[in-house]
Formats: sequence, structure tokens, C-alpha cells
Amino acid sequence: MLANKILKVVLLLLGGVFIILQGLAHEVEGAAVSALMLVLLTILYCGWTEDKSRLFFWFLVTFTFGHLLSYSAWLGPLLKEGQIDYYYYAANILFIVAYLFLIIKVLSSINLKKVFKELSIPIIILLVLDVFCVIIVTDATDGKLSTYQYILEFVYNGVIMALLSVALIDYMYRNDNKSMLFLLGSICVVFSEIIQLAYYYILEDKNLGFIYSFFLVVAFIFFYLQSQNKYTGPQPTYLDMDKQLEA
Repeated sequence: MLANKILKVVLLLLGGVFIILQGLAHEVEGAAVSALMLVLLTILYCGWTEDKSRLFFWFLVTFTFGHLLSYSAWLGPLLKEGQIDYYYYAANILFIVAYLFLIIKVLSSINLKKVFKELSIPIIILLVLDVFCVIIVTDATDGKLSTYQYILEFVYNGVIMALLSVALIDYMYRNDNKSMLFLLGSICVVFSEIIQLAYYYILEDKNLGFIYSFFLVVAFIFFYLQSQNKYTGPQPTYLDMDKQLEA
């Protein structure tokens, strides 16, 4: 139990250090700290979580390898013009796979037939909004990326928006603390990714480094907290409860 508390304190301290490093544009040191944080978070989850999820475990592992690759890219030789940045492609593909593990985790835990029956209109609206947002956000990088990088960014942004939509649908379906924490984590991920994209491709503002790294740290705090809770099943909304009382 003592080791558990110490590890949590260390992770919070490292989270603060990561935010400061990213805000000061110390990319190499920030990448090293983020990779260390994810390794320790994976150890914390595996060592002190009673009801473990295999898909959440693989999310942590895959995301950790993605950050390790990102850190390794800083240690490698500088790329010459025209060379392919394999680290960039590999790391982003791993991030995409990691978020897909989260999406599958949520979808596999709900009654899809019932969800589509009860929430068909919100799902359609979310689908339209997702397509619109992905196109708008990805077009912000137009002219700054190669064709393959643009496609990768488009897929990446699509998966991020899908994660948010799935988290929202899950919360609407379950209405419990675990789904709420997962939704908050997903919202923070989306904010972090959008601000990070603006930081690298649109605006040269160091304050954005503080903001996107802060949202990323908070997102993983919420993801870890939800992993320590259990689903309580679909809960009646306040409107449903009022109808039951009136009946």
C-alpha cells in the first residue's frame, strides 16, 4: 500500500514536470518524462488494480511504446530533406491503435442493439459532427504535411473524435461514475490533441505547450480513475425517474 501511494505521488510530480518542460519547449526532456510516466502508470495499473481490463492494459502498453518511439526519434540522426520519418509514422500508428483499444473496450461492454435503438438520432448527429470536425481540424495542416502525413493525421483525428463520441454515448447509456470519468478523460484528450496541432502547425505560442500537456496529464488521471471503478449498468436518467414516480 505504501509503494502504491509513493508511486502515485511520483506520477503526479512527473506530470507537473512534464507540463513545465513542454511549456518551456524542452521537447527532448518532455518526451523522456512522458515515456517514464506511462511506464510507471502501467506498473501502477498492473500492480494495484483488482479488476483489470485486458483492453485498457493494451491501451497503456501501446501508448507507452508510442511515447518511447517519440523519445527515440530525438536521439536518432537528423533527417535530411526528402527522408521518411519512420518514427513519426510508427509512433502515430501506435497512438491510433491505443485509442482503438479504448473504443473497443467501451463498445464491447454495452448492448449495441439497445443503444442504436434508443440513441439512433444522437448517434447520427454525432457522426455528422465528427466528420465535419475532422475535416476542419485536419485542413488546418494543409500545405504543411505530405500526402501520407495528411492521411495519417486525418485518420488520427477521426479516431480521436470517434473516441469522444463513443464515450458520450456510453455515458448517455450508463449514466454512472465510471462512464462519466471516461467521458471527461476523452474530452481532455480531444482538447489536448487539437491544441497540440495548433501548437505545432498554426501558432507559435509557448503557452499552448502548457495547455495541451496539462490536458493530456488530466486525461490520463481520469482514465486511471475510471479503471478503478466498476460499471453499475445502465442507470435511469432524472427524467426517467420522474416518470416512474409519476406512474
